[in-house]
Amino acid sequence: MRRGTVIIPEPSTSADASPSRGGEAPSRRETLVTEFSFLLPRGYVDRSGTVHRDGVMRLATARDELVPLRDDRVRENPAYLTVVLLARVIERIGTIDDIHPGIVEDLFATDLAFLQDLYRRVNTEGHTRATVTCPSCEHHFAVDVSGGRLGES
Repeated sequence: MRRGTVIIPEPSTSADASPSRGGEAPSRRETLVTEFSFLLPRGYVDRSGTVHRDGVMRLATARDELVPLRDDRVRENPAYLTVVLLARVIERIGTIDDIHPGIVEDLFATDLAFLQDLYRRVNTEGHTRATVTCPSCEHHFAVDVSGGRLGES
């Protein structure tokens, strides 16, 4: 399975043309984002003490959600489903691209909660933005929760 951005061409046939549109419909291309970059709040600390904070998570497939249900660790402890599922969909953390349940187990609780929320956002809502309200002026605005640094756009 090829990972990355998938381009889905929209069909443009004469059947799509309608008089109300003024003739033949123009051909459009839609993109489907399948990978999402993130920045962990604390970071994964490897055996040498290096902190890895940036990473990439991909969209989950049906297989990603079904295969962990057959895992004995998940059967013994249903809470372990999160660990196995995240290990399947995280493509990279820092320079580490061999993500396995042991790495997810060693994340700080803050980072695990962050990744769980990111997983939920990209797989159910399709984006990493959240609407927030300023507690001071009550202004509503959107922020990207995937982990950009303050002041970056």
